[in-house]
Amino acid sequence: MSFEKLSQGPSPHATSSATPRVLWGRPLAVAAAVIFFLLSPFPVVAGLFKSTTSFPKWWGALDVGLAFVLAGMALGVMAAARGKEDRRVIDASYHAYRVVNHGILAMLVGFFLLGDRVLWTQCLTGFAWRAWLLIYVLPAWLATIKGAEAPQNP
Repeated sequence: MSFEKLSQGPSPHATSSATPRVLWGRPLAVAAAVIFFLLSPFPVVAGLFKSTTSFPKWWGALDVGLAFVLAGMALGVMAAARGKEDRRVIDASYHAYRVVNHGILAMLVGFFLLGDRVLWTQCLTGFAWRAWLLIYVLPAWLATIKGAEAPQNP
């Protein structure tokens, strides 16, 4: 969909019954956010401990298992939001990207200040894929949470 079509908003001739609402989208988006925040401490803990061999065996399996669950939920959120990203969702996404960029900058400062105390090889991939997933799915997640109606064709 082109930028011009998004900026025009929905057609005045559109009917609200033309697009079925996805009833499972919002609960799935909330559950995905909960799983995302439950997964966030895993790379922090892995990076702060010098030896991960003392971790229980289920620690890594839980991290990877929840990561696959989160990836599946992200696909579901994107499917639920397909075609529902309107102008206000895109604007909100850009505002959120500014916050995420500041978080990445703070992590870079942390890398320079705490470089020798953190095992970056054990946590950097975890931080990287979580940040990528957040940035990639954020517009769809916002559209699903806000319940934006899909743009209609005349």
